[in-house]
Amino acid sequence: MPGRLIPLVNQQTYHVFNRGIDHRPIFTSKKEYQRFLDLIKFYQHLSLPLRYSYYCRLTEERKSKVLESLKSQNKKQVHISSYCLMPNHFHFLLKQVSDNGISKFMANLQNSYTRYFNIKNKRVGPLLLDQFKGVRIETDEQLLHVSRYIHLNPYTGYLVKDLARLQNYPWSSLREFVENPTEELCEKEIILSNFSKSNPYTQFVYDQADYQRELGMIKHLVLE
Repeated sequence: MPGRLIPLVNQQTYHVFNRGIDHRPIFTSKKEYQRFLDLIKFYQHLSLPLRYSYYCRLTEERKSKVLESLKSQNKKQVHISSYCLMPNHFHFLLKQVSDNGISKFMANLQNSYTRYFNIKNKRVGPLLLDQFKGVRIETDEQLLHVSRYIHLNPYTGYLVKDLARLQNYPWSSLREFVENPTEELCEKEIILSNFSKSNPYTQFVYDQADYQRELGMIKHLVLE
């Protein structure tokens, strides 16, 4: 894998994304999406007490105890502000909180998922592009627009037909911003601190949905 020209810096937030080689699907079933989410939950932490292959063999009760122990230590490689998994690509907003945290998190996540996908689907070779893209977030405005772009992906890509169904898309963090579930993956405060009950984040997301669908993406904020 080629070296990254611009280093990823601690305490900075990045829009991180990658896709399947030749735009091929990387998720073909609910089980694959769920596996990817489970890997995210596991590899975001530092000082893992066991390999993921061993973790998988534990009972659900033991898995919960391992994750609770890791949460209580509060030592992470990255803080996740938002995410969305799509059939042939994925997006994150990640804050790096340990040295090389984003690179280590992404390497573990992608390598582990590729092994799982290849075994499950009886294939060999790379699944994702060698190097993920990471764009540094430089302003609060950019942070909010990128988070909205990420959460609107299922609507932009017509995976959901209307906005009423967007918050029910199961492979996005938008549900955490709407429902406040008991189990949360995201550190939402960096985004939600910009909004109030009279001016909710969800309204900010929905207001630009049709505009984003027409344009495909806000290129100057997201990819450049």
